[in-house]
Amino acid sequence: MDSIKIFMCFTTLLFAYAQAATLAAESPPIILTPTPAPAPAPDYVNLTELLSVAGPFSTFLKYLQSTKVIETLQNQANNTDEGITLFVPKDKAFTSLKKPSLSNLTADQLKQLCLFHALPHYYSLSDFKNLSGAGPVNTLAGGQYTLNFTDTSGTVRIGSGWTNTKVSSSVHSTDPVAIYQVDWVLLPEAIFGTDIPPPAPAPAPVPDIAPVADAPEADGGKGKGKAASSSSPSSSDRIIGWSVWRCVLMVAVSVGFAVVLN
Repeated sequence: MDSIKIFMCFTTLLFAYAQAATLAAESPPIILTPTPAPAPAPDYVNLTELLSVAGPFSTFLKYLQSTKVIETLQNQANNTDEGITLFVPKDKAFTSLKKPSLSNLTADQLKQLCLFHALPHYYSLSDFKNLSGAGPVNTLAGGQYTLNFTDTSGTVRIGSGWTNTKVSSSVHSTDPVAIYQVDWVLLPEAIFGTDIPPPAPAPAPVPDIAPVADAPEADGGKGKGKAASSSSPSSSDRIIGWSVWRCVLMVAVSVGFAVVLN
């Protein structure tokens, strides 16, 4: 009896093992793939801090803060996939700006002027070559606030109608934030109109006046010597003249003595 129980248990285990082996052969292998690590988030760029220490941009930063445009730029820089490109004029660009003046702008116009200095996309310096001659590029100001770009042998120039300036240096250029220094304030036609004064004419070149050469002498310079000799007596002529007067004086004295003795 015990032998029969042992045999039945052994048979049951053998059958279960056979079934497990069959299922394992029919089922595909399970491959465990590692979960990729999330991409590192781009570094947060504090535009206020960067513009405060990067260069003489205090005037432009003051306008960005007073109009609260700095908040719009900061959000575009760190909370969008497009990034931002910002053109910052130096303080000297504002002090040299006499006409038109920014003091007569309304609060909304000043805000649009600040947004006019930003593009809603990150552009490296090499990207401007593709924008060169491609037509107007939209700014964060939207609407008619567009800029034109030209790239000539690596020199990037920006045209806004009233302004034609160049990108003089790169302040910060790491995706998603690009900041470039410009020499002049970008003035939009949408604010200042299309009656753009013509550029001041370039000063006329001063012709080089060559010194007038002395006319050649007809007699090879001999005539000049003759003229000099005729105008001022030579030393020999002066000696001869003095001798003649000396003889005349002696004769006169002799005649005088003779008259007295007689």
